[in-house]
Amino acid sequence: MKVKCLVRNPDDYLRETTRDIHKLPRNYDPNLHPLEAPREYTRALNAVKLDRVFAKPFLGSLDGHTEGISVLAKRPDSLSTIASGAFDGEIRLWNLVTRKCIKSVQAHENCIRGVVFTKDGERFASVGDDKTIKFWKTDPPAAGEQERPLKSIVSKVLLTGITFSPKIEKFATCGEICQIWEESRDEPVRSFKWGMDSADTVVFNPVEPHILGKYLHADGARTCAQDRSITFYDIRESGPIKKLTLSMRSNQLAWNPMESFMYTVANEDFNLYSFDLRYLSSAVTIHRGHTSAVTCLDYSPTGLEIVSGSYDRTLRIFEGQKQFSREIYHTKRMQRITDVVWSSDDKYVINASDEMNLRIWKARASEKLGIIRPREKRALNYSQALINKYELFPKIRSINRHRHVPRYINTAQMKMKYSHQKEKRK
Repeated sequence: MKVKCLVRNPDDYLRETTRDIHKLPRNYDPNLHPLEAPREYTRALNAVKLDRVFAKPFLGSLDGHTEGISVLAKRPDSLSTIASGAFDGEIRLWNLVTRKCIKSVQAHENCIRGVVFTKDGERFASVGDDKTIKFWKTDPPAAGEQERPLKSIVSKVLLTGITFSPKIEKFATCGEICQIWEESRDEPVRSFKWGMDSADTVVFNPVEPHILGKYLHADGARTCAQDRSITFYDIRESGPIKKLTLSMRSNQLAWNPMESFMYTVANEDFNLYSFDLRYLSSAVTIHRGHTSAVTCLDYSPTGLEIVSGSYDRTLRIFEGQKQFSREIYHTKRMQRITDVVWSSDDKYVINASDEMNLRIWKARASEKLGIIRPREKRALNYSQALINKYELFPKIRSINRHRHVPRYINTAQMKMKYSHQKEKRK
């Protein structure tokens, strides 16, 4: 007589250790799960609603300046230190963890035009309207010690910007002409000029490009000038390499930290333009949405997103290849934004504005801060995967894209929309 019995292999359903994940058998036959798609859609709808419920991006403000803030700079070797320069010549160093000022120095007599940290983060340099370049220690002075600059360099021309090279021991300034300096010398080692207009911004390429070494190298720089032009330099060459002219003036430029041939400019025509250095005939992406001149921008450390600030008193976060922003941040008291930086850990955005405050925002509005347990992390990842899967469904798309904005922003957006549609019809 034969007796049939069920035989199960313990390796198929038991864990080797208590930390392993349970093995759950699943049959993917759609006939056995007829309500799987409606169930997932309901979960996705609930997930996108909860994402909007918990979207609270504003974290706090740093106050202490007595004049509007003109520039910001983040320390390369510290996630919690940031420097701000004001229109009255004062520079403050802030600790973002304690939200307190750790150092204050009256660096220049007039407006601060640029602040930048050195590669090691032990010193920072500043330029102002008094035609001087000053170097300062990052650490606060000891008790009873008077704060003095480590070094002062007097320039023969007006300076409007400064940047340090991340690869070589040189820094560049811009103004009436673009100058290359070494810290050991009081005179520039190289000067560049193209045209008669002055430049507002100069930034070194953060990585060494291998694609277009002919036009721009690791020690190459680019400037944004008042004649609506963007000029590329190679400091190993005798002159400028290339010049790109836009229809309106650009206020600031930023390199993509992961793709050295990509850069984005903030323009006066309310848009941001992302260019590929290999094809300068047209912009790769035009980022729209602002209702006034875009004054500043910065890339995320991953190079996938861009944050921009505008005269319309709002911050917008764009995905690299997307035309419209995924987030818009605003408060009632925030005035015209003068500068913005993205933290090096890809979690926060800090902006400066005219009303003497720095504001700290979450880069992802609904992200939970602090320690997240593994089970909660899996649930959050599952919810985000559902949102990404059903993001094109009308109801989920509407909830995911909707943002409450002030009335003046909404009115200006509608006017711009009608104007754009009119141009397309014409």
